[in-house]
Amino acid sequence: MGIAASPTIASNATQVGERTRRIVGLRLLPFVFILYIVNYIDRTNLAYAALGMSRELGFSDHVFSLGAGVFFVSYLALQIPGALLVELWSARRMISATMIAWGSLTVLTALVHTPSQLYLARFVLGAAEAGFFPGVIVYLSHWFIFEDRAKATSNFMGAIPLSAVLGSPLAGWILGRAWLGFAGWRWLFVVEGAPAILLGVVAFFFLTDWPREAAWLTPEQRQWLEQKLREETPPSRTAITVWQAMRSPIIVWMASLTFLAYIGQYTFVFWFPTMLKRLSGFTDMRVGILGALPFLAGFMAMQFNGWHSDKRAERRWHSAVPLFVAGIAYFFLSIPGHSRLLTIALFTVAGVLTAYLSTFWAIPTQILSHAEAATAVGLINSVGSIAGFAGPYIFGYVYTRTGGSFSLGLRFVMFAVLAAGLMILRIPKTSKTANQT
Repeated sequence: MGIAASPTIASNATQVGERTRRIVGLRLLPFVFILYIVNYIDRTNLAYAALGMSRELGFSDHVFSLGAGVFFVSYLALQIPGALLVELWSARRMISATMIAWGSLTVLTALVHTPSQLYLARFVLGAAEAGFFPGVIVYLSHWFIFEDRAKATSNFMGAIPLSAVLGSPLAGWILGRAWLGFAGWRWLFVVEGAPAILLGVVAFFFLTDWPREAAWLTPEQRQWLEQKLREETPPSRTAITVWQAMRSPIIVWMASLTFLAYIGQYTFVFWFPTMLKRLSGFTDMRVGILGALPFLAGFMAMQFNGWHSDKRAERRWHSAVPLFVAGIAYFFLSIPGHSRLLTIALFTVAGVLTAYLSTFWAIPTQILSHAEAATAVGLINSVGSIAGFAGPYIFGYVYTRTGGSFSLGLRFVMFAVLAAGLMILRIPKTSKTANQT
């Protein structure tokens, strides 16, 4: 009788697991996806606002490069504390406070009149946003088992390209209008900052920190999820310090390649509208519409890549290949003399580089324990975020020094993303914990 009952018990456990995974995905992923769309739009709206600010305020390319980069000075400094607050304090409280703060500061950016005011606005905005991304990455590891983690991360990080798909036409439309005597670029900050404040309030009541606290799961479902996550978590449960993380060869390796990959990502995000306008001569509205194409391609590639990665239970090649494809596109973009159509096509191919994000960020939480991953993710993204300053700034400097040519800057980005792809392939599949290094 006991032998006959075993298949039934296993079948029931499977059904409970499938229901639990489906409920968790439907409950959390759409909401954090919306949060990240708002986050990325607010972080990168300067790229489109620059088109109007340069006309009204006379800001140079150097001012915008520095304005885009100074955001990351404060942003990288608070990455690790943000991730640790999720682990040690409360995800919903930290995420809620972060969103309300950055939404308010985005709205206030509409008051900028001088370069110094722009730098200050971007600096404090970086500090406000710092804990959101690493915090959510750690938070997802509290809820999604290994089998679902890349797919969950791809759904979350799909907000990066989709934010541009939605934000580009919206920005192009707003820039061409003025209300109440204020230019369109000022309204751009107001319209895109206000949703973060509202969603920050909603997040406080909607998010749940841990499965054991989820009233929207049955006791049986909570027990299954907690047990499954315990089984998949590496045995070390000891928190590590920043210094210990910096001494871990694997963490340092992942931080270094993230820096190189982010050079490609952030240079593209902040310079793409300007490059497209100057290479094509299109209007602001048309730049906004066509500017959505690379990010739409990136969104579709990210979703497929995350799904295929989970299906194959493979992360490294799924992370490296999008960077190789983008690197090749950057090489051809660096060759002068393209037609408008070919230029847009190459930019679209370059946009798939973000497809690596969903699979790459599943790796640290796979090979490290929760406590270690909190510090590691913060450190990795902190080092990577330096590229948010260095990439756009160096690209702008090279563009100015070469008399208005994008070619050398695009070669610089090409080498960075190709090197990052090669380094991803060298990440070991298993890891000693940072405490053991």
